[in-house]
Amino acid sequence: MSTNGSNPTRPAWSPASWRSFPIVQVPEYPDASVLKMTEDQLASFPPLVFAGEARKLKKQLAKVAAGEAFLLQGGDCAESFAEHSADHIRDFFRVFLQMSVVLTYAAASPIVKVGRVAGQFAKPRSSPMEKVGDVELPSYRGDIINGSDFTPAARIPDPRRQVSAYRQSAATLNLIRAFATGGYANLENAHRWMLAFVEGSPQSERYHELANRITEALAFMRAIGVSGDTHPEMQVTDFYTSHEALLLGYEQALTREDSTSPGNYYATSGHMLWIGDRTRQPDHAHVEFFRGIKNPIGLKCGPSLSADGLLQLIDVLNPANEPGRLTLIARFGADKVGEHLPGLIRAVEREGKNVVWSCDPMHGNTISLAGYKTRPFDRICSEVRSFFEVHASEGTYAGGIHLEMTGKDVTECTGGAKAITAEGLGSRYDTACDPRLNAEQAIEMAFLVADLIKKEKAARGVVVPEAAE
Repeated sequence: MSTNGSNPTRPAWSPASWRSFPIVQVPEYPDASVLKMTEDQLASFPPLVFAGEARKLKKQLAKVAAGEAFLLQGGDCAESFAEHSADHIRDFFRVFLQMSVVLTYAAASPIVKVGRVAGQFAKPRSSPMEKVGDVELPSYRGDIINGSDFTPAARIPDPRRQVSAYRQSAATLNLIRAFATGGYANLENAHRWMLAFVEGSPQSERYHELANRITEALAFMRAIGVSGDTHPEMQVTDFYTSHEALLLGYEQALTREDSTSPGNYYATSGHMLWIGDRTRQPDHAHVEFFRGIKNPIGLKCGPSLSADGLLQLIDVLNPANEPGRLTLIARFGADKVGEHLPGLIRAVEREGKNVVWSCDPMHGNTISLAGYKTRPFDRICSEVRSFFEVHASEGTYAGGIHLEMTGKDVTECTGGAKAITAEGLGSRYDTACDPRLNAEQAIEMAFLVADLIKKEKAARGVVVPEAAE
C-alpha cells in the first residue's frame, strides 16, 4: 500500500487533490484573491500540532478499538472569538478532567482524552439561509467563516477570519498543554477541579466521594514510596485536540509532510479530524482529503448511512485496516439507534474492519422549545444507553462518547439534576449554534457512562477493582 493514500480507483493523492472534486458546506467568498492570500499566509505558519503526537493518539485509539481503553471526546459546539479567555479554557479543562477521573475508575483502564477545542470553529448548516421575521440572511457558519450577528455585513464570509482562528487555536493549545503537563492535571488536585456553581449538587457529592477514594489511594502510594516526585508521569496527562475539518483550504494550508517519514502527510491543525454527516459523500472533496492524511480520523454516521455505504467509506478512508485510524461516531437520535446501529455493526464485523465505535448523543436529539433550539437531557441519556445495549447484544465494544459540552453554567439543554425547564432556557443561553451540556450535566453524563461501562465489564466477566466500583 502506497504511503500517500493512493487508491486504484482514484487519482494520486496530494494535499490539493480535493480541489478537483465536488464540495458542499463551504462558503462562497466574495474575493478569491483575499482567500488565496490568506491560505498562502497560513501555509507559512508553524504547525499547531506535530505528527508524532498524532501517531501517539492513533496508538491509543488502537487500544480503544481492541477494547482496552475508552474514548472521551467533547467540547464546544463551535468555538467563539468573543468567549476566548483563560478562565473559559480552564473551566472546560477542569470538567473534562473530572469526567475522565469518573470514567477511569469505572473502566479500570485508560481514558483517551480528546477535546473539541483549538480548531472547532466551522459548522455545517442544514440551510444556507436564515430568516428572522421578514429578513433573510446567509446562515452563521462559525466564527472562522462569518459573524453571528444578524446583519448583512456580519454574514459575509471573510477568509481573514481563518488567521484569527489559527492564532486563537495556538493560544488555546499553549494553555491546555501547560495545564496538562504543568501539574494542574495531577490527581492530587482532584478535589480542586470542582467548579463553584456545581458544589452542592448530587453530582458534586458523588464526585467528592470518588475524589476521597483517590486521595486515600495516593496516600497509600506515597507511603510505599510512589509519588509524583518519584514518578513524574503521575502529574501529567495526555490531551489531544480535534475538530470537524470543514474548510479544506484551511486544512490544506496546515497540512505538512512529516520530516521523519517522507511521503506521509499530517493535518497539523489538530490531532484528530472528523468528517461530518453532511460531507461524507465518497466521491466528494472531504473524503478525498481525508483519505490521504495520516492523522487518526473520525466519521459521523447518521440515519441516512447504509451498511454498504459505510463499508465503501471505510475502504476509502482506511484501506490498510489500520487499528486506531478510524473512529465511527454514531449520531442517530434516541428513537433511531435500535433501527440503524445494529446493521452497521454487523456489516463492520462481517468484513473484519478495525474501528472505534463512539456515541454522539447530541446531534440526533435537537428540538425547538420556547423559541430555543435545545436538547432534552433524558433523550441524550437514552441514546447513550441504547448505544451500549446494542453493542452488548452484538457482542461488540462500545468504545467512546462524543459530547458538545462546556465548563460554563449555561441553560441550553433541558433536564438534568437541576431540571432545567423550557422557561429556564433563556436565563443563560449563550451558544450561537447548538445547545451544549453544562458542567453539571456533563459530570452527570460521565457517571451514567461509568455505570454502563461497569455493566458491560460485568457481562464479560471482567473483574473491576473495588476502587473502581
